[in-house]
Amino acid sequence: MEIIGEAARKVSDSFKQKYPEIPWQSIIAQRNVIAHEYGEIKQERIFAHATKNIPRLIDQLKPLIPILPEDKK
Repeated sequence: MEIIGEAARKVSDSFKQKYPEIPWQSIIAQRNVIAHEYGEIKQERIFAHATKNIPRLIDQLKPLIPILPEDKK
């Protein structure tokens, strides 16, 4: 989650505005909590993010990844 949040932070503002259904700020905020240990990190919340929110995020991001041409053999 920390790496995902760091990557989200580096996404351009124009791209974030184009896809507002993705909770960019929440992703970045969660990364900051984990990385900087702001208060107590609740394991139940981390587990919920890992099992519910991240799979949903993957489903949202997959269509945004350009398809690369197959390797020429």
